[in-house]
Amino acid sequence: MRVPAPRITATAIGAALLLLTGCSSNKDGDNLQTIEPATAAVSPAGATPAGTVQNLGHQIDALAFDPASKTTAILVDDGTRLLLQGEGGGAPRDVVLDGRAAQLTVAPDGRVLLPMDGRVQIVDTTSGEKSSITVDGDARSAVYLPDGKLAVGLASGRIQVVDPAGAVSATISGLASVDALALAKGDLSALDRRQTSLTEIDVDGSSLGMALRAGEGATQLVTDEYGRILVTDTGGDELLVFTADPLIMRQRYPIADAPYGIAYDDRTDLVWVTTTGDNKVIGYDISTGIPVEKARYDTVRQPNSVTVDTAGGALLVGSATGDGLQRIPLAAG
Repeated sequence: MRVPAPRITATAIGAALLLLTGCSSNKDGDNLQTIEPATAAVSPAGATPAGTVQNLGHQIDALAFDPASKTTAILVDDGTRLLLQGEGGGAPRDVVLDGRAAQLTVAPDGRVLLPMDGRVQIVDTTSGEKSSITVDGDARSAVYLPDGKLAVGLASGRIQVVDPAGAVSATISGLASVDALALAKGDLSALDRRQTSLTEIDVDGSSLGMALRAGEGATQLVTDEYGRILVTDTGGDELLVFTADPLIMRQRYPIADAPYGIAYDDRTDLVWVTTTGDNKVIGYDISTGIPVEKARYDTVRQPNSVTVDTAGGALLVGSATGDGLQRIPLAAG
């Protein structure tokens, strides 16, 4: 497997601009040049996982930790059920969803967002109560904006901005698909897996901004407290680090064996990346301008999802083959 040399692009703005894929375009995404979206590598049988493993009896599709309620949200059964596990572990509450969720995102006030076809399901992590916001399309991603509106990314490449009353206040088109949305320091960006790109979104102007190629097959993203957007390039075996306004790629770093799941720990300022090709999770310090490996652990098989329990001080890794929920104790930074 190809392992490229480290590349740091903090000052290489001119080179980064050569990767520009679009600017302020509102055309439909039907005629765009696209690739088959990258997916997690199929994991081999692995070593004994670090920490402890809880058998939930489900394949885990996604993980998120809600610090407001100290609850771990676990998406299972091909995105049709949500398990809510309180502080300290134990038997989780089971919530049957009203559709098949594409992913799981933490929202303010103890809620999680679950985008699905025709709606974004909102679940209260304490009570398990459900509500929904209707959208015109197959929702793949969602995030609340600072003004309380909801930005929803659709499989068609459109972004719908929905106000608290449920009315669509803006529609922004031009991407092939909107598979993840990042809000960094108030700036919205969209990850398009079919174009393997990251694009600025001008919400006020209802238009696309600058776009940069995100490796050879970008899959997942997360933001950190410094406004960085951290992206796993599964197809290109790299960790990519961007900042927005203006959109700049700051770092590229090789990670072998198909990096996929990604999480950020604001207590230790580490980014955690799972590699499904060898069942590992690796912690990196990216504060110095180039990622520095700080920890590496064996995981459950097929570690497609990862999150950090910041209340309990643990790294949580989910097995997409039903091998359980792994908990690895972490020291505070």
